[in-house]
Amino acid sequence: MRRLVTRGGRALDFTALGFGAAPLGNMHAAMTDEAAHATLRRALALGIGYFDVAPLYGLGLAETRLGAVIGPASPVLVSTKVGRLLEPRAPGERAEGIYVATPPLKVVFDYSYDGVMRSFEASLARLGRDSVDILFVHDVDAPTHGSRAASQARIGELIDRGGWRALDELRAGGVVAAIGAGVNECEPCERLLALADPDLFLVAGRYTLLDQSALASLLPACEAAGVGVVIGGPFNSGILATGPGPSATYDYAPASAAILARAGAIEAVCARHGVALATAALRFAASGPAVVSVLAGARTPAEVERNAASLGAAIPGDLWAELKSAGLIDQRAPVPGSGQC
Repeated sequence: MRRLVTRGGRALDFTALGFGAAPLGNMHAAMTDEAAHATLRRALALGIGYFDVAPLYGLGLAETRLGAVIGPASPVLVSTKVGRLLEPRAPGERAEGIYVATPPLKVVFDYSYDGVMRSFEASLARLGRDSVDILFVHDVDAPTHGSRAASQARIGELIDRGGWRALDELRAGGVVAAIGAGVNECEPCERLLALADPDLFLVAGRYTLLDQSALASLLPACEAAGVGVVIGGPFNSGILATGPGPSATYDYAPASAAILARAGAIEAVCARHGVALATAALRFAASGPAVVSVLAGARTPAEVERNAASLGAAIPGDLWAELKSAGLIDQRAPVPGSGQC
């Protein structure tokens, strides 16, 4: 367990491995409720104690599926997100994005006070709960909104139109224990460290075997401020789980030649030490400064089992030394130990 004490003095105990529920929202391919429930039950049986979800994931599907399994009184930690409202699609309006076979809804961005409150209330209804442990502002970043200026405008909306005030009120009232942001880059987190009072961040894809940009300033700043970090996207959307094959993806797009080559070099080092690439990827991401948990998604019980086994696997120290000496990972990166989930 890794403990985070929030600004309100509440202690949250995270398992090193968390469950990212995006795949359960029919990401790229449809699945049945029964299959999703079986995957979640296996995660619980293996001792995973932190589950992250969002309205975006399947336009409410993932929240509904998670709520059906964990129930309102489960002792596990649950985080969800605000910033996107789900509204009915007009007749003939087509769904967009990577989620398939979703309810007839569409996303409307809203980071205002009312938008945050409406989003949170709808999430509680889908989850079947009257509170959650963690509430993240979702995707106030340039990759989502198209530019740095657009990202800054969304952060301005969050601060100036009361969205962060809503989060703070929910935290002060005990409806949530911790607040922060869930994003795909470091810069919005650094902005919010300066502008607000977050308890933790969820940063996807920026502390992995292929990208250690969070180590430059964000992770040390969070460690100094007592702010926790959850690492999402430890496989960079696929390549660090599947290896650098012809269909490998990196950050939800086909991997470039440079990324394929770098992943191949890392995989070769892992193979020389008898370690699977996915195992090294999870162990590395979980060992960063200020990191309280690493989220790994799964569609099947077998994938959950693989992820849990990876967090418990012993890895030779020589593997990390070789990756550093070859310039494949940052020299400053902490060397993972042999901890358990």
